[in-house]
Amino acid sequence: MKKNEIGLNAGKIWQIIDKSGELTINEIKKITELNDLEIALSLGWLSREDKVYFTELEDTMYIGTIDN
Repeated sequence: MKKNEIGLNAGKIWQIIDKSGELTINEIKKITELNDLEIALSLGWLSREDKVYFTELEDTMYIGTIDN
């Protein structure tokens, strides 16, 4: 997978979360049809850029966007 693809997937995920609010990884997977690796790499990218936050509630991880 090329770095450019990861960036494009990260942008796609960020837009979906920003419009929808907090989502789980399974919800992101269902909406985007990306595989686990693509989602993990994209969320890592977004996390490194301080674009998303992670919260855990009852053993479920939720991802939301950070307003900069």
